Amino acid sequence: MPPRYEVIGITGLPEIRTGDDLGRLIVEAAAAQGTPLQEGDLLVVSQKIVSKSEGRVVRLADVSPSPAAQAMARELGKDPRLVELILRESRRVVRMDKGILIVETHHGWICANAGVDQSNVDLECASLLPEDPDRSAQVLREQVRGLTGVDHAVIVSDTFGRPWREGLTNVAIGIAGLLPIKNYLGAQDPAGHTLQATLLAVADELAGAAEPVMGKLNRVPATIIRGLPFERGEETSKALLRDPSRDLFR
Repeated sequence: MPPRYEVIGITGLPEIRTGDDLGRLIVEAAAAQGTPLQEGDLLVVSQKIVSKSEGRVVRLADVSPSPAAQAMARELGKDPRLVELILRESRRVVRMDKGILIVETHHGWICANAGVDQSNVDLECASLLPEDPDRSAQVLREQVRGLTGVDHAVIVSDTFGRPWREGLTNVAIGIAGLLPIKNYLGAQDPAGHTLQATLLAVADELAGAAEPVMGKLNRVPATIIRGLPFERGEETSKALLRDPSRDLFR
């Protein structure tokens, strides 16, 4: 058989609330649709349902914007309460222009609005990224292992924009049970050339592969990736952050 793998959307999940047993809900939904989890499966789970289960949804009425947030909001044309949440979730502001706020989150991610998002939550609310997405992935991995008896790798994904390219793509912000990067440095290609700069962000590629099945409006917040022989490991998503000493754009 030629190389192949499949992405299976997990449907039928209820609206997720704070404290929900996300692992149990995913395992039960996968079984109910006739695709129970199998040995070798990898789960890609949307950040949004992880954040909801962890209580990372904030009512804007409960947010008091600081003078700094109010000033930035006027310049950006944004709700000052949202700007306040963005600043709370940020380590530093990278760029503020054209109505867009690019920041470095406390996790180290460079992204728009620190991942603060109002889609797929109640009106006048906003969701925040998990405090520790790698820990979230590990907890979900352990929940699923306890139910199935099988150690499945887990990716927590979110949609990020990219410099110099239009459109969003899913990336891995939390990882448990797989090596996030495939290292080809020093390997030889079929022509005999030694590879000098080939590090593939496998975790990001798999998060991106899951997104067309998940979608933004499809109510498919989790997927199974099946048939892919990925490398096991205990590294976290921090492996995907480029060291500032090697970053030409910082």
